[in-house]
Amino acid sequence: MKKAVILINLGTPDSPSVSDVRKYLSQFLNDKRVIDISAAGRFMLVNGIIVPFRSPKSAKLYNKIWTSDGSPLTIHTKNLADKLQQVMGNEYIVEWAMRYQNPSIESVLEKVRQEKPSDITFVPLYPQYASSSTGSTSELVLKELAKWEVIPNIKIINKFYDNPHYIKAVVKSAEGYDLNSYDHIIFSYHGLPERQIKKASAHYGNNSCHFGKCCDAINENNQYCYRANCMETTRQLVKQLNIAEGKYTSTFQSRLDDKWLKPYSDKVIAEFGKKGMKKILVFSPAFVADCLETIYEIGTEYNDIFKEHGGESVTLVKSLNNGDVWVNALKEIIL
Repeated sequence: MKKAVILINLGTPDSPSVSDVRKYLSQFLNDKRVIDISAAGRFMLVNGIIVPFRSPKSAKLYNKIWTSDGSPLTIHTKNLADKLQQVMGNEYIVEWAMRYQNPSIESVLEKVRQEKPSDITFVPLYPQYASSSTGSTSELVLKELAKWEVIPNIKIINKFYDNPHYIKAVVKSAEGYDLNSYDHIIFSYHGLPERQIKKASAHYGNNSCHFGKCCDAINENNQYCYRANCMETTRQLVKQLNIAEGKYTSTFQSRLDDKWLKPYSDKVIAEFGKKGMKKILVFSPAFVADCLETIYEIGTEYNDIFKEHGGESVTLVKSLNNGDVWVNALKEIIL
């Protein structure tokens, strides 16, 4: 009897056309865990304002990173699943899905069901836990499984930011970069609304979230706090990479308003340029595969911002993608 592994990434449009981008954004942003306001408010905000205005702009950006083989996120996730299948061996069935758009979780689950696995391990490919990513993915997985007459043994790996194999893979990705040649090193994580951090904290009866020293160590109160997970990721990477205190900063990117996690990556980049820094190296430890947020936002936009304020270059450390060290790390995380 075989066991199944399903890797799940966030998702991407089927093409960079405005219509496909609109379809993707609509599904993504109408998720109640992503925009966690009232259903009526979310419907009006997303479908009346965000999607109509943002779709054409996002389509232009997707066009800038699109390849002849499709979306980078799709390519990296598929290749990761293919290589993981090789190292897991014939005892395992390895598939991949996207939380939004294609291949859908529903279709991949049905494909796996027909293989009659004894166990299914789900790996949302988000190192740090967040309700809007891991929580949303887990909720949909459980909703689809609830339709099955027979539910096999299941496991959801809902965070792996502190797994030594993951940390080792990120450290390996830094090979080839002379860290001492950069004026500063930034660990840029995807941003979240501050209210979502407070809600996660309140879930454990902890109302002491101050977006500060409460994240200096992981404990039972903040074990599922996204910000605390990010800060611990940075601490472990800094230790392994031997980066001196004062030489690095943890920041948050891709914000929609001024009530998201701070400090903001773009603002920090601009400030460093004004201070006379010339070279900055950026890690993106919240992303295991390169996508719009890494390739374009960090690699192009932040580089432009830095130059506008006197800097010379922002260098992006590539994500783990489907590198051999990451493939083997993922195998160990699953086992």
